[in-house]
Amino acid sequence: MIYGIADKHEFRIIVMECNEDHVHLLIDCSPQHYIPNIVKALKGNTARFLFKEHPQLKKRLWGGHLWNPSYFVATVSENTEAQIKQYIESQKSGE
Repeated sequence: MIYGIADKHEFRIIVMECNEDHVHLLIDCSPQHYIPNIVKALKGNTARFLFKEHPQLKKRLWGGHLWNPSYFVATVSENTEAQIKQYIESQKSGE
């Protein structure tokens, strides 16, 4: 689903790893992309889908929200991309 959202909004997910309470993404997007809109698309679409498919989730979540409104974003240079990618990939094994 997340890759489909990326395709629809014309950005690319280079690497993604999910933990029990957060998601790490390395995204490639053009300078014209507005980062808050990317985050809104990812969080909004996934929440709507999950609540539609599993309405009981809303009752079990703090305040009925799937996602925390906060997020962290940092730009990556060609020099640091490999390090960030390695960090994200290491999250799946808990390294």
